[in-house]
Amino acid sequence: MKKFFDDIKKDIKFKSAGPGKKLTDDTSSKPQAPQAPQGASRKAPTDGAQRAGAAALARIEQQHRPKVQTSQDAIRIQVKRELEAEAAATAASLKNTDVEGACVPQKDASCFSVSGVYFICPLTGKTLTKTEREIHIKEAILMRFSEDAMEASIMMIHTFNKDKEKVKAAIDIISKYIENICKNPTEEKYRKIKLSNKVFQEKVRGIEGSREYLQALGFESKTLPVDGEDKTEEFLVLPAQESEYLEQMKVHLEQLQKGEPVRAKLDRQPQVFRASQHATHFELPPDFYNLTAEELKREQQLKSEIVERNAMLRTKAMREKDEQRERRKYNYALLRVRLPDGNILQGTFLAWERVAALYQFVRDSLENGWQPFELMAPGGQKLKDDEELALNECNLAPAALLTFSWDAAVQADIAAAGGKTAVLLKAALLENIKTLS
Repeated sequence: MKKFFDDIKKDIKFKSAGPGKKLTDDTSSKPQAPQAPQGASRKAPTDGAQRAGAAALARIEQQHRPKVQTSQDAIRIQVKRELEAEAAATAASLKNTDVEGACVPQKDASCFSVSGVYFICPLTGKTLTKTEREIHIKEAILMRFSEDAMEASIMMIHTFNKDKEKVKAAIDIISKYIENICKNPTEEKYRKIKLSNKVFQEKVRGIEGSREYLQALGFESKTLPVDGEDKTEEFLVLPAQESEYLEQMKVHLEQLQKGEPVRAKLDRQPQVFRASQHATHFELPPDFYNLTAEELKREQQLKSEIVERNAMLRTKAMREKDEQRERRKYNYALLRVRLPDGNILQGTFLAWERVAALYQFVRDSLENGWQPFELMAPGGQKLKDDEELALNECNLAPAALLTFSWDAAVQADIAAAGGKTAVLLKAALLENIKTLS
């Protein structure tokens, strides 16, 4: 066997020596070797090629040794190694992402203007982080089945399923089921839903909460014989109902059709600060940005291009495109409002919320919220209470300091009547007043 492989090696070496030559040929002029493309270099063998080569050499050198593993064992081991290597590569990739994120300046949490972005669950009232909110809401809905299965199933349909078109299609089919039952209460066929039915399978079955809703209506799972066939299948069957219950079914159907997803509400985290020269200084946590660590790093590099781009002659369309891209960078806006007494009111908003939401936040924080007032953005732009523009469209994201002022005409009337506005903010907010650093 060894001689056999030695012969193979000699044959390979002979072939690699190149084309043959006559003894009469002039050997002083050597054939010009083909030039590799400029800048090209020979690539090193890949890890896979190296492993294959090593395995081949090992097989040649160990032919005389007894075979320990079967080919199936070798395949399983190789597959296991590849899976382990893939898992290691994934872990390394995640580690590299963390390292790249570490290139972005990290600051102590206490240095931030706000600790983070938080939400309030409308079902439990619990304060949640961005990563906790979805799981918590799903758990809260499932817990609600013990109290009101109908309400919980409607919440489940609208909240658990992200594709609104598929949800609408499923609700349309369920609506037909119920409408047919109400129109033909004595017809048994309308009170049976065959689960293997093509329409049910395609439109309803895949929607989470749909079966729970039908069961909350009174449908029961039963195995029944199939008409004209010698087999049984699972059906959802609604027992015969009185006319009063049929009317109640219509109410439940309307609730389903008008249902909305359960969403955690953004916690404004209202905070009052004493008058400070640091009011325009913001340190925002990463939650405020719609950027990955790598994008944040790239953002630092792009800042040097801003001056050059602003110096260029750009069309209106180019400027609007840049502004839209800039607005998409931020998910949230941290806004401060400087009040006439010098105190500063701070709150967190979604970047795409309307200006009216800002006005409502300020109004709810005032001791006399009925009095009309105005808010002025940086640069002297007056914001209207009924403004349809979003906060990021007013260049208020990711952070801005606004100025509060009472309506002059109303203040004049109050002064003429001998009155004055002594306290601006509610006592509950002033109890927790802080100093900006």
